Amino acid sequence: MTSEIIYKGELRADCKHLQSGSLIETDAPTDNKGKGERFSPTDLVATALGSCIITTMAIKTDIWGIDLAGTKLEITKIMNAEPRRIAEVKVDIYFPKTLQVDDKQKAILEHIANACPVAKSLHPDLVQTINFFY
Repeated sequence: MTSEIIYKGELRADCKHLQSGSLIETDAPTDNKGKGERFSPTDLVATALGSCIITTMAIKTDIWGIDLAGTKLEITKIMNAEPRRIAEVKVDIYFPKTLQVDDKQKAILEHIANACPVAKSLHPDLVQTINFFY
């Protein structure tokens, strides 16, 4: 098993990662009867995409001896009303000004971002817009 979820009522759930014991609470968004006080399930999907992108890029840059610490990703989730689903996830990646990568390495990083496991697991109708700021 990967995780365990306990529904707490009032559209809130406690999610536990079984290997580490790490906890995440979710809440329905305010536009869908929730309080919006925690990540919504769809927020977690969008955030998982960003987290997967930076993790897979960092795995590659570690091989190159380059540390991506300080890289910031800004995630924007855009919902579709009918059917209610995530229509687009925008990911803006801001690398530290001190990052030293050549054009070939940039191309590799951009390919990795677009081919990370979460990106490849999402439905093809979900638009993934990834912008890189070096």
